Amino acid sequence: MDVFLFLLILLAAGATLFVLAKGVIGMAQQKDLTGERSQQLMRKRIMYQAIAIVFIILFLMMASGRS
Repeated sequence: MDVFLFLLILLAAGATLFVLAKGVIGMAQQKDLTGERSQQLMRKRIMYQAIAIVFIILFLMMASGRS
C-alpha cells in the first residue's frame, strides 16, 4: 500500500510540475491575451497540488501508525 501511495504522490507532483511548466511557457509566449487559459492552468495546478498534499498526509499518517 505504501508503494502505491508513494506512486500516487509522484504522479500528482509530476502533474503539478507539468501544468506549471505549461503555464510558464504559455505566459512567456504571450499568446493568451485574455488570460483565460492561464486561469484554467492555475486552477488545474492548484487542484493537483491539493491532491498531492492529501496523498502526502495519508502517507505520513500510515507511516506514523506503524511506529
